[in-house]
Amino acid sequence: MGDDSMYYRMMGNTGIQVSVLSYGFWATYGVKDRLTGDAGVKSAKELMQIAREAGVNCFDHAEAYGNPNGEAERIFGIALKELQSEDAELWRRSELVITTKIFWGGPGVNESGLSIKHCREGMDKCLERLQLDYVDMVFCHRPDPFTPTATVVRAMTDIVRSGRATAWGTSEWSAQQITEAYWIAKSEGLEPPQFEQPQYNMLHRQRFEEEYFPLYNPPYSIGTTIWSPLRSGFLTGKYLDGIPEDSRPTQSGYDWMLQDLEERKARGEFEIVGKLVDFANNKGCTPAQLALAWCLKNQNVSTILLGATTEDQLRDNLGCIEVALSISDDDMKSIEEILGNKPADWIGPGGDGNRQLKTL
Repeated sequence: MGDDSMYYRMMGNTGIQVSVLSYGFWATYGVKDRLTGDAGVKSAKELMQIAREAGVNCFDHAEAYGNPNGEAERIFGIALKELQSEDAELWRRSELVITTKIFWGGPGVNESGLSIKHCREGMDKCLERLQLDYVDMVFCHRPDPFTPTATVVRAMTDIVRSGRATAWGTSEWSAQQITEAYWIAKSEGLEPPQFEQPQYNMLHRQRFEEEYFPLYNPPYSIGTTIWSPLRSGFLTGKYLDGIPEDSRPTQSGYDWMLQDLEERKARGEFEIVGKLVDFANNKGCTPAQLALAWCLKNQNVSTILLGATTEDQLRDNLGCIEVALSISDDDMKSIEEILGNKPADWIGPGGDGNRQLKTL
């Protein structure tokens, strides 16, 4: 089902096929004025419908999304129910991959983190807002420095084995933390983490390409859902001439993005984006499509999270697949020259002194 022009990748070892593009709800629904309340539901329905008709099967959430926390999930829950009543076939649950994340639940001292208590309570509240019996993927939204990894693995195993999620994973954990969780699970007969949600884009590469590299291979074989592929819109070039109204840095609670933009200017990233905009123009695509297509060229990306909030943005983003298919090796080399930030190849802890095997 879905559009023929969509492609899919395996989500780690789960056996689930996820569309290479997913639709995410961070910093948009329940945050931007035009995306709150009934207007938010209406807008979510319109954009979810466009995404679904294009073959997108994955929708990404977290208990933290929206003001107050959970508002994005509530909006999605209502939108999904209405869409299902309008087109039961297109929106059947068996084809959808719905995710959420646990960490920031509320203001109380025990309403955040990864204690068994909060994982259990947070998960139940997520399902209530989403109006679902289970999610397909649940993430630990960050590592919790105050809860031992073994406890977190137990909490997640409990969620998976009680049928509230089909698998669990991590978001922005270090490779060492993921590895630790994996081997605790294996040695205790518990459920191992099966995917990670890191930031990955043209200007933020080291962790995804270098630190996580061993995790993409057996025995771990983790899948990935990458966030901020456009660096919160920065790679579209829309901030080169000032800050557009309605953009994320203008939203309440997102002032840190203004600071972030200043730091990027100081690092010379505005010049890099300017060159990427020119490259995209020559290629006959938009800067957003180029940035997304570049992420898709990395086979370790299972799916890219899109955060588009207008029909034009979303349709533009969905066009990145065609661009990815047309990008040549020479194009990739030219882009690397513009970026100038390629991490070192991962050749194991032995560095250049690694053993060689001369064989035939």
